[in-house]
Amino acid sequence: MKFLIIIPAHNEEQSIVSCLESLQKQSFQDFTCVVVNDGSTDKTQEIAENFQLPTSNFQLLNLHTSEHQPGAKVVRTFNKGLESVDWKGFDVICKYDADIVFPRNYLEKVNQVFEENPKAGLVSGLVYIRNYKQNPQIKNLKLPSENLFDFSNKNHNWVFENLSSKNHVRGPIKAYRKECFEAINGLRSVLGWDNLDVLLAKKHGWEVSTIKDIWVKHLRPTAYKYKDQKAEKLGQYFYNIGLSLPLAMISSAKSSFKNRSAKEFFTTINSFLKQNEKRELNKEEITFIRNLRWKEFFKNFGL
Repeated sequence: MKFLIIIPAHNEEQSIVSCLESLQKQSFQDFTCVVVNDGSTDKTQEIAENFQLPTSNFQLLNLHTSEHQPGAKVVRTFNKGLESVDWKGFDVICKYDADIVFPRNYLEKVNQVFEENPKAGLVSGLVYIRNYKQNPQIKNLKLPSENLFDFSNKNHNWVFENLSSKNHVRGPIKAYRKECFEAINGLRSVLGWDNLDVLLAKKHGWEVSTIKDIWVKHLRPTAYKYKDQKAEKLGQYFYNIGLSLPLAMISSAKSSFKNRSAKEFFTTINSFLKQNEKRELNKEEITFIRNLRWKEFFKNFGL
């Protein structure tokens, strides 16, 4: 199968070298990679240009800096990359982050799932971050004497980024079968887009698959810049994916209990109730998502 990989990037000079080199080293090479430089003011453009060789499968698209909005910005940048190529000539569309390092056989494994399972719509491995209990240098993208291409993990320096189930295809490493991507009408430029796509894929009968025996290195924890705004963003996220108030309260309670914070619950619900923008979902999609969430809720209680 033929892969189109789009990498949105803004000021990623510290990570994008490792990301692109890990793709350059892939055992599976039937791909085109488009780096979409969203107005970077560092050396991101220069680094990406070094991968634009005449016979290379790496391309660069430079944009002016866009307004920063969590969730929405990255999708808009991705869409600009999508518009720059004839994406319908590809079999698989990938949205990968610039701070991801892939093991050498990553694309090969993803391709294998798509080839063997015609119903597979979204596929990925797992996302790991540094074990910060052992390595507290959160701001360091590369530790001294570290080989980022070594995935043996003998000392358990890398651990699963436990933000969601291991069955969830995470935002930094999305790979869509083209037909699935078309069925869900692409990505929605809202906070929560990386859950909406999964829900809508299921609505259209596609399977979501994570490969449990392969993982990537995420050089920065997800949304680490927005840690203090987490509860407020969570309320916005619950609204964007179409939850009703009762479902939002259940989901908020679950998150608050996990984080042992009653304050988080009230902040999240208050944020949810303040949302008044039109959702990027139609009534049919909202109904499906709410019914699916209720089914999942009752299933947890054996009902």
